Amino acid sequence: MDNNWYKQCKSVEPSAAIPPGSSQPAWRRVLTFSFFLLLFPILSYAQATRTISGKVVDAQSSGLPGVTVIIPGTTTGTSTGADGTFELTVPEGTTTLSFSSIGYSSQQVDIAGKTSVQVAMQEDTQKLNEVVVTGYGTTRKQDLTGAVAVIGEKEFNKGTFTSPDQLIQGRVSGVQVSNNSGQPGGPATIRIRGNSAVTGSGQPLYVVDGVPLDGRSARPGLVASNDIGSGADSNPLNFLNPDDIETLTVLKDASATAIYGSRAAYGVVLITTKKGKTGAPVLNVGVSGGFSSLLRRPEFLDAGQYREALTYYGVAATNDKGGNVDALDEILRTGYLQNYNVAMSGGGETGRYRLSLGYLDQDGIVSKTGFKKYSANLSTNLQFLESKKLGLDVNIATSQFREQLAPITTDAGFRGSLIGQALQWNPTQSLRNPDGTLFVQAGDVVNPLANQNFYNDNSRVTTILASASPYYKFTDWLEYRVLVSVNYNTGQRRTSIDQRLINFPDVANKGFASISDNELVTQQIVHTLTFNRPVTTDLNLNALLGYEYTNFANKGSNVNAFGNPDVGGFGNFGLDYTNYIQYSAAGARQASSFVDPSSELQSVFGRATLNYKDRYVLTGTLRRDESSKFGPNNRVGYFPSFAVAWDLSQEAFFPAEKLTQLKLRAGYGRTGNQEFPAGSAQFRYTLDNNGAQSPLNDENADLKWQSDAQVNAGIDIGAFNNRLTFTADYFYKTTTDLLFPTTPGEPRPSNAAIRWENLDGKIVNKGVELGLGTTLVSNEQVEVGFNANATFIRNEVSDLVGAPIPTGAINGQGLSGALSQTIRNGLPINAFFLPQFNGLNEQGLSNDFGAIVYAGSPNPRTLLGLSANARYGKLALIANMTGVFGQYIYNNTLNAVGNVGQIGAGKNIAVSTFENPIKEATGNPSAASTRYLEKGDYLKMSNVTLSYTIGNLGSFVKGARVYATGQNLFVITDYDGFDPEINTIKRGANQVPSVGIDYLPYPSARTFTFGVNFTL
Repeated sequence: MDNNWYKQCKSVEPSAAIPPGSSQPAWRRVLTFSFFLLLFPILSYAQATRTISGKVVDAQSSGLPGVTVIIPGTTTGTSTGADGTFELTVPEGTTTLSFSSIGYSSQQVDIAGKTSVQVAMQEDTQKLNEVVVTGYGTTRKQDLTGAVAVIGEKEFNKGTFTSPDQLIQGRVSGVQVSNNSGQPGGPATIRIRGNSAVTGSGQPLYVVDGVPLDGRSARPGLVASNDIGSGADSNPLNFLNPDDIETLTVLKDASATAIYGSRAAYGVVLITTKKGKTGAPVLNVGVSGGFSSLLRRPEFLDAGQYREALTYYGVAATNDKGGNVDALDEILRTGYLQNYNVAMSGGGETGRYRLSLGYLDQDGIVSKTGFKKYSANLSTNLQFLESKKLGLDVNIATSQFREQLAPITTDAGFRGSLIGQALQWNPTQSLRNPDGTLFVQAGDVVNPLANQNFYNDNSRVTTILASASPYYKFTDWLEYRVLVSVNYNTGQRRTSIDQRLINFPDVANKGFASISDNELVTQQIVHTLTFNRPVTTDLNLNALLGYEYTNFANKGSNVNAFGNPDVGGFGNFGLDYTNYIQYSAAGARQASSFVDPSSELQSVFGRATLNYKDRYVLTGTLRRDESSKFGPNNRVGYFPSFAVAWDLSQEAFFPAEKLTQLKLRAGYGRTGNQEFPAGSAQFRYTLDNNGAQSPLNDENADLKWQSDAQVNAGIDIGAFNNRLTFTADYFYKTTTDLLFPTTPGEPRPSNAAIRWENLDGKIVNKGVELGLGTTLVSNEQVEVGFNANATFIRNEVSDLVGAPIPTGAINGQGLSGALSQTIRNGLPINAFFLPQFNGLNEQGLSNDFGAIVYAGSPNPRTLLGLSANARYGKLALIANMTGVFGQYIYNNTLNAVGNVGQIGAGKNIAVSTFENPIKEATGNPSAASTRYLEKGDYLKMSNVTLSYTIGNLGSFVKGARVYATGQNLFVITDYDGFDPEINTIKRGANQVPSVGIDYLPYPSARTFTFGVNFTL
């Protein structure tokens, strides 16, 4: 040690370093002093900070949420709230902030000497193009050649939804979304470019974050007594939380869908969930509550009208029970809902995350019905190595939803289901006895309130959709990725019917209990290699090669039993019968189980897109599918497509001062459909309780996929800096090799097996899709916009060999075996084919019915979607309408429940029947005919949202926004039923799904929701 330094240390005055009298050595005093000198800048930095706040807006001065705000060179940052505002604490010496968001150019903003800033983000065309999700990857928007519609969170329908399919109702041309049931969690029908499903659901393929879904729900079907029938299915998308959805991309034409091969005949919907964003942790909170009530109802006689009708029709006065009751109103209620969503996200440059939790509890408007869902979603995006070339994306979506169901069925016996029982209830007969107990009497008339109270049906479905996708970027233009996923679904259903429901002979004095379990598992592995780089100065190649293997498995079991009437049935122990099913009658107890043949799909696919000077684009795809569902002679199928586009806006002669885009597109492709039961190409049989075999399915070594070929031509126009956009597409889609289960003869022998075949014939859907978007006014204070889409479509069956295919079952008393629809040449698919109703004669009797004739199509000819948005300052209004025109609906409810014959049996009838100008004879048959066919045109106010952006509250609540939303506010229609949007899903002859038949559905609801969103 330097002696001079030591001497200097010794010469330091004690008072300069330590209090007088301290014995601390001088060298220690110097080290202590030096430590404080080193610490001082750190303490100064920690204390010398300031807060910078501001707002980020887009080109129309609207606040941009989710913009990442970060201090350059650090991981310190935040994200903008729902109204585009932010607040960030920065060191005093910070002079710039970086702002970035997908679809916008990144900006460095000077904040020296400032406490607040306003940043206007500019759209980056190249970035916008890079984030369009297509099959097995993304592509630039300018490289798109097919008919693809992308709907983001900003354009979603507003309101409370149990599944994400309702987010796009009326928002995309060529896409019809219809609710099949008003039951919360009930199924919906989505038709993309018309109906061509002879069998199966005709639903599109759903792909969530790259994972195709099975398309089925694990909720078991109803196993009950013969008097109950079967109810509506559960929506297979119920496991997803709509609040977790970032975008929905609809692939409509074959040039876009062919990459999915044998599963893409009915279109593809790509669902992309939200991901974490770089910056400090952000907590997004959404809380809402509301209530629902009946939208509309068919008119049936009230007590006063019923008494008049008794006299008018000469029915016994003893049918007047002296009361005044509205049975439908007694089984309905105001349904309340509550919805909570919390999402935390953040991360740095090498790791981002998002964790969300959701809870939805929604009462149905029918008492003892409801839907409750718990959901959680985790996504992480990680990068490894100093080069960041190695990455891993993980997505886990898990949920459990519970449904409480009512005895509302689509094929109930002549006693009807709950809604029919309420409509036909004698309005002068009280539902309760004088002592308050439920009125129950033997016979065909069922007290709906008793049925509701004596029936219990609860289901639980648990879903885990998990995927891990490691990838490696060899270069900026070459990436290899693996996607491994599993979709596990398990469902349980417990159903019991009280033995006091004596109207049902199977149940009276015995009771019934059923426990069912189902399990659906889909496993997948996908390898892809992506190439994207210029091959010459003006030519860019984006290419994809892939291999996919998918395995599907489905199995289930059921135990059901009746009570022993000799010992008082199930008794009354205060428990649901399913909790002591062992107490049932041994001889009336059944156990069953099933397992579908496992099916496998092995595929190789490729896609190449050539872009020359950003003007001329050529895309080609080819997929080879090998499916175990097909016969041994046709296991392999090839699905090609190609498309071209010419972007005139890149040409030198293009008048850019007026038009910002003019793009022409054309394409052709072929896709398939394997939506038929696993094992349909092989011999299958069932086993009864004694082990005896019964044939179920004959083998067909030549069975192959249903083929769909489609031609598409389109144009995209943008004007006035894209404040006006217009898209038009013409499509011509031909479906051939129709999959169909044939039988040895009609009537089918009881022990005969069906045989799946490919029918000769074709179904053509052709039409025009139009989309218009406008921004009429846009400035900092005011914004007004309007959007519309319309689809004009025609459908026809042709070249069908053999007899026409009957379908469209009509249900109800005296209607057993009645059919209303046909599939035959020269008519639309599922065309109504009915006896001609010739009116009533002078005696009020039905004239002889005319010949069976083509009476109309259940397939709409025109689809319409309208939306408008307006903002004044912080107050905003959004309204969306949907319309369907040119369709006919068979009013099976009026036919079966509202006909005049009911009053002679002591039941109620429809007002329209009573007000018929000709007094109708009560003995008239209720035969199916054109009498009950009605026009189903409608225009519905789907949702309206009024919101107010409060902004920041205090120092930690940011971007607070309150809103009120109304759903299904009103419908304009001449249809006489509950709702023209409802389509009761039933099976006609030969497993052909019906279309446009309305039979005693769960009624639609009008819903009002009030909520608040904010960021912490």
